[in-house]
Amino acid sequence: MSNRFAIRAEPKSSELLRHRIAAGDFPSAVYVLGQRGRIIFADALGDAVREPQRIPATLDTIYDVASLTKPLVTGLLCAHLAERGGLTLDSPVAKYLREFNRQDKNRITVRDMVTHTSGLPAWRPLYILTGGDPEATVSALAGVPLEQPPGRAVIYSDLGFIALGFLLQGLTRSAVDQLAQREIFSPLSLHQTFFNPSRATQTGVAACESGNVFERDMCERDFAAKPYSNWRDGVIWGEVHDGNAHFLGGAAGHAGLFSTAGEIFRLANQFIGGLSQLLSARTCELFRQNMTAGLNEARSFAWQLAATKDSTAGARRVWPHRIHRHQLLDRSTSGTRFHPLDESHPRALFTLREHQPGAT
Repeated sequence: MSNRFAIRAEPKSSELLRHRIAAGDFPSAVYVLGQRGRIIFADALGDAVREPQRIPATLDTIYDVASLTKPLVTGLLCAHLAERGGLTLDSPVAKYLREFNRQDKNRITVRDMVTHTSGLPAWRPLYILTGGDPEATVSALAGVPLEQPPGRAVIYSDLGFIALGFLLQGLTRSAVDQLAQREIFSPLSLHQTFFNPSRATQTGVAACESGNVFERDMCERDFAAKPYSNWRDGVIWGEVHDGNAHFLGGAAGHAGLFSTAGEIFRLANQFIGGLSQLLSARTCELFRQNMTAGLNEARSFAWQLAATKDSTAGARRVWPHRIHRHQLLDRSTSGTRFHPLDESHPRALFTLREHQPGAT
């Protein structure tokens, strides 16, 4: 992180996270607080790795940022492509993925996908539904029954963003990780942001949980008729935690990104008009517009807005800084939280934390 020695901790934020680490909620946390494109507070607390060895967290620790992949990579790439005229938000997904040209899904638009209003459920184990064949993924996605008609409700969906990853691949003839490297990471000179960390970087990467316990429990409960035995055992360290992303080679539209807090802050600026190096101010407006007015969540392009009732970005939450109603949020089961604000109130809060059940 540039100028790291001039950056100081924000006492209340550090105290809060230190308390939660001591309580056993998670072993480490890194946060940055920034304003007008500059980091003003940052701290790293706890242990990035506890098993098989103990490694303290630093400001340069690389984390699996899990569902932040959705807005930071897939959302940003979709907006970039739309700005250049290569993608139309109100076109049906079936225009780009022929497998979706079926009665229950031919009305789903790209906008529905990026706002989580496609009606697709939150999650399904694609490694089971495909019979273990990654090439069958899009067909499997198209075959998943909808929980709601398109546009009827916000249902936060991994599946929708996995489909968007394949849509981008079809349009650009590049896999998501290659496209992100070319269009995002290289132009921004991000050297600690990537998919599939190399073995040489492992000691700088925070560990995740011991095995896919949560996913395994769900599969054994809800998909018992289709037994699966290829579970990972031991601490997941240096590879993507998410089971579907791992099945898809470590890079997918919904998960797989690894990065540091400082470089994620650089990515945060790409969503703010006047700061973005990748998008025009007009395109950045997409990230502030409530595209789901009247539904159960306030959603913009790839982000949840703080106007959503009970949003963790809300002004009454524990963070000591006031939140703006247009603040953006992404949520993740691994504990990543990201709160970039708009250009009229350009503040950002970003926290990374990893959970290792059973780690001591």
